[in-house]
Amino acid sequence: MNYAFRMKLKPGAVAEYKRRHDEIWPELSQLLREAGIYDYSIFLDEEDMHLFAVLKLRDNNKRELLPGHPVMRRWWVYMQDLMYTQPDGRPNEWPLTPMFHFD
Repeated sequence: MNYAFRMKLKPGAVAEYKRRHDEIWPELSQLLREAGIYDYSIFLDEEDMHLFAVLKLRDNNKRELLPGHPVMRRWWVYMQDLMYTQPDGRPNEWPLTPMFHFD
């Protein structure tokens, strides 16, 4: 199953956002895999600073458990200065509606 959503960067945060993701923590990568997430990409629309994320979820995924995990929460705090977030540091996330798929 595919899942897509958008987030938004703060002005001037592009280079640092990319750097931090280029150096993603091994424990976060492992957590995402264990939650059933794979083939995860994030794209930037530089015109409005929106990030568009697309990921694949295994049928038995546990994505809904990620917000309570300490590693995920630590990552959100680490990224909070770069993105628009909720008070607990979780990025503001807007789900995207699938409109077309080509295999």
